[in-house]
Parts: sequence; C-alpha cells; structure tokens
Amino acid sequence: MRWLIRLFMIVLAAAVLVVAAVFFLPGERIAGIAADQLSRMTGRQVTMSGETTISFWPILGVSTGAVTVANADWAGETPMFQAQSLKIGVEPQALFGGDIRITGLEAVGPQINLRRASDGRVNWELNVEGVAPSGQGQSDGGGAPARSNRLSLTLDRALIENASLVYVDDVDGTTVRQSGVDFDLRWPDYDGAADFDLTLRPGGEVVEISGTLDRVGHFIDGGVSDVQAQITTKAGTASFAGRAGAAPEVAGKLTADLESTSEFMTLIGQGPMDIPEGLGRAATLKTDLTFKDDRLSLRNTALGLDANRLTGAADVDLSEDRPRLNVQLNAGALDLTGLSADDAGGGKGSGNRGATGNGGSGGAADDGWSRAPINASGLGAVNGEFALVADSIDLGDFKLGTVRTLATLDRSRLVFGLREVRAYDGLITGQFVMNNRSGLSVGGDMIATGINLKTFLDDAMDISRFEAKADGEVDFLGVGESVHAIMNSLSGGGAFKTGRGVISGFDLDRLMRSGSGTGGTTVFDTLSATFTMDEGNLFNDDLALKLPQASAAGEGRVGLGARDIDYLFTPRLLDGGSRDGLAIPVKIRGPWANPKITPDLEAAIDLNFKEEKKELERQARDEIEREVEKQLGIERQEGQSLEDAAKDALEDELERGLLKLFD
Repeated sequence: MRWLIRLFMIVLAAAVLVVAAVFFLPGERIAGIAADQLSRMTGRQVTMSGETTISFWPILGVSTGAVTVANADWAGETPMFQAQSLKIGVEPQALFGGDIRITGLEAVGPQINLRRASDGRVNWELNVEGVAPSGQGQSDGGGAPARSNRLSLTLDRALIENASLVYVDDVDGTTVRQSGVDFDLRWPDYDGAADFDLTLRPGGEVVEISGTLDRVGHFIDGGVSDVQAQITTKAGTASFAGRAGAAPEVAGKLTADLESTSEFMTLIGQGPMDIPEGLGRAATLKTDLTFKDDRLSLRNTALGLDANRLTGAADVDLSEDRPRLNVQLNAGALDLTGLSADDAGGGKGSGNRGATGNGGSGGAADDGWSRAPINASGLGAVNGEFALVADSIDLGDFKLGTVRTLATLDRSRLVFGLREVRAYDGLITGQFVMNNRSGLSVGGDMIATGINLKTFLDDAMDISRFEAKADGEVDFLGVGESVHAIMNSLSGGGAFKTGRGVISGFDLDRLMRSGSGTGGTTVFDTLSATFTMDEGNLFNDDLALKLPQASAAGEGRVGLGARDIDYLFTPRLLDGGSRDGLAIPVKIRGPWANPKITPDLEAAIDLNFKEEKKELERQARDEIEREVEKQLGIERQEGQSLEDAAKDALEDELERGLLKLFD
C-alpha cells in the first residue's frame, strides 16, 4: 500500500509542476522541468519523452509521452516504473492560485518492476524529500520524526488499466508476475477518505481488492487511520475493519470465509497447499488482530476447519529469522480422519495389495500401509509452542477421547507432550516426536493404563479376537518419507500385561481335548509379555497366559510393516489343576485381518509323548539288533554292544581265514 501511495505522490507532484508552468513554457520544456524536479525529489532518474500536449476546455489537461522512473542501482537496468503515457486533468481554478484539484489521472500501459534483495533492501523505497526511508524514524538532524511535505492536492479519480507487475524476491527465490492489473482510486479530499479498487488476474482468474482509508493525509504523515479492506475471489473472501498506520501497525477485526483454502492462497500468491480433510480445505475465521513492532497477536479467535470448530488465541514474533508462534486452541469433537492412511491410499481397505513381511510365514498379507510421500517441510517454517485441548479426536485409524497436549516445535523437530490422552477406556501419557532435520523420523515413549484391547486392536491391526483391559509401555523409532517406510523401519521395545479377558475365535478346551479349536471362546486370567522391534517386525519370546485349568506360552514375530503374523502359541492343560499335562502348540500365520490358526501336531507329539517316543525308539532298536544277530550269527556277551560283538566276530573270521593259508 505504501509504495502505491508514494508512486501516486510522484505523479501528483509532476502534475503540480506541469500545471504551474502551463502558460509560460512549451510542452517539451514543461516535461523536461517536471522530470528534473521529480528526479531531485525521488533520488531516481525520471524521464519524460515524446510530445507533451495541453488542453484548456472543458478541463485543463496535460498529456505526456512515455514516462520512466529508474530502478535502484542494485536492482538492474529495467526501470522500476514505465508507462506509455500519462494524462492529468485539473480544475481551471488552479491557474488562479489556491489548491490544485485533480479531476482525473490516467496511466496508459504502465509496467511496474519491484524487487526485494537478499539483504532485505527493496527498490520501491524512494528518497522522497521530507519522507524518511522505511526503517528510519528520525530526520538527520533534529531527532523529530520525519514527515512528508504536504501537497495542496485532491484527486477525484485516478485510473490505471491493463498494468503489468513483476515482483522478484531474492530472499526466497520467488517471482510473481501479474498482467491485466486495474486500479481505481478516488481521493477528493487530501485529509479525507480515499476509496480504492484493485483488480488482479493471476492465471486468468479475477481477484478484487477494495477498501477505504479514512484519513489519507494523516496516514501519509505517519499517523494511524481507520481502514477497511476486502479481498474477493471465486474461492472465498477475506476482510479487515480497523485501524492502520504506515509504520506498519494494524489493529482490528479480521474475517475470512474460504470455500477452497488452497485455491484462495494460490490466487493471492501463497499456494497451492495440500490440505488434508479436516484441517481447512474450506475454512472460516473471525479474530481480533493486532500487529506492531513485528509482533502479531490474535485474540477472541473462532476458527472453522471444514467441519471442525476451534477457539483460542495466538502470538507471532516475526523479528527472528524463523517466526515464533505461541498458540492455544480449544476444540470440541475433532474429525481428523483425513490424516489417516485411508485418505492417502493405504490403511484399511486400500493400499498396496499383496505385501509380505521379512521372514514371511505363508499367506499373503492384507492391504499395506500408504506409500504416498509425507511432506513434512512445514515443520521448518516456524518455531514455537502449541497447546491443544479437545473433547475428542477421530484420527480414522485411531479414536481418542479427551486430549490435553503441549507441542514444541524447534528447528523442524516437533515434540508432542501427551499430558492427558483418554483413549479406548484408558489413559495414555508420554511424548510423540516428529523430526525432519535430516529426513523424516517419528518416535516416542508412552505409558498406557486401562486400555480396551478389543477396540484398540481392532482399530490398530484389524484384530478383534481379544477382550481385556491392558497396561503397557512402549518406546519406538521409525524413519522414512511415507507411512509404509516408517512402519517397515520401526525399532524399539516395550511390555504389556492384562487382567481377566477373553480370546474369541477358538475354544482352547476343545482344542486340547479333541484337536479342533475352531469357534467358541477362551477365557483367561492374565496375559503378559515383553517385546522388541527391529526393521518393522515385533519379536516376542515370553508371552505368558494363565487360565483357570491351563497355562500357555508364546513366541514369534508380528509384522508391523507387512501387517502379517507368524506366531507359535502353546497352551498346556494342568493335570489335576497343579501339574503340567497335555500341551498342543498352535500356529498363527497370515495377514492380520484373517490369520490361519492350526494345531502343530508334530510339536504336540514331541511335547506330550516324549517318553513314549523314546520307549518306542528303544524297542525298535532292540528288534533290529536281534535281527542283525540272527542274520550274522553273532552271539553277544553280557553288556557287549552289537557293534563290538560284530567286530569281534569279524576278527575271528579273518583270523581263521589267514590260518588256512598256511595249512
């Protein structure tokens, strides 16, 4: 806004000079004088070429040829401003003294080139006499704030049509080009209000910016004025009503109603943005905004992100290289199912079919995790702290109750402190970390108490066979640019234990007594285990299950990345309720959603009939030895092995054979 005002001040100053000399000098001479005066006032070379014409009726008007304003010496040779011609109309009273009332100002085919250098310098900072450059609040000598020289001017209307604008930002390497820009300004009283309408056409789409600045003269002099502004696009609208100063400083009510946030941000030069459902594909905003001294504050904020509604406050410090945020938000029920794997082509019901795990166990795994790339670059945009209190959060794959968390973001590392997370009838505390400093990784350590295993395992692993309350702890680390890569790289460890519960899908008692365990349920007293994780696989070798008349042990692998299982579960009946009895190992193999459960009969024989097997092997061995003795005519001595007896018999036979050679 400030550079637009300064450009118009230059043009208005030119009008004063031209009109003052209109009766005394030829047009070309007038243009030369005006250009020299403007060059002295702005510190930039101003040229006016071509024919300068004057009209006297019905209005006093001056039309110049081509006009250029040179660029800053560091910004290149392309002029900062150039136009094919300028047309200025004033009321005839200006010829007889008094204020100059400009009735019309028109720029034909202007081209504006703006640039911000890597060190923060901007080429639109003009050394207008009486105005300190941005960032300098004092004049050179007296210490009083610099002020603009007031011009006795008014402007009924200024019109710019079909302008071209190029903005180059060397700080972030971006270039913005706008063509077909229209600008309409109405400023009839220097100290009064100015109305403006600006039309941009990025990508052929219309963006309209309109508003009113209440006390223009006071604003130019460095004061604060009432202001209203609105941005209107086909993707939504945003408006501001309050007060503003050229310092800059702003205070007022900001509202927005965006049907497509990504498209709106693209149209105003800030997009596009890949926004998951629930985080603001469509958004509404109402807040009290204050900006001063590089500090932005939002109070009484009401934010709508799709179907989600949040309230809170925020502070932003822009004085550092990376903005620092302090945000506090409160929400009711949050629907964040758009963050789940389903939305990116993975998780339940979608993904990469047929994935198998390391050390697979037969049977194809169910649908895999999403391979869609995770864009975590936003973690490096700001630093700060974010506090969230929500009544519930639906993450799609997981459903949480009351959540109280404080997130800390520092140089692309985001740490969620889980102060209270109510989930699956239990409580989870600990921390969860996302780190994108040198590639994306996720990790954490958590403690859970009273978790409902049936609902949790159903959401997490599509397993609904277990019903029990569990306590547990886990620490984990995963690395990768997608959910698939992270789940296949998980490492860490943990432990869990439960109280009384039920395993549905097979009847352990029937399995032990008849060898068929399909259907029915198994009731147990306790279940406990420890585990380790490596390369996306969970390994356990000490699962212990206690039942009223039996016990069980387990060991094997659970493929967290491949979503499959290869596990040996060994229940054992108690003989008379105290001693170990019959044991029948059970193999659990296949995808999480539909594993096969079969008894391992070979292992059952080894476990339950070990002594009988040894006796049968002994009896078979004795029978074979007797047959060998009979066939070889061997007669063993007491305590002599068959091998020794055969050796003695062979030696006797050889000895008799050799003696016959000498008979």
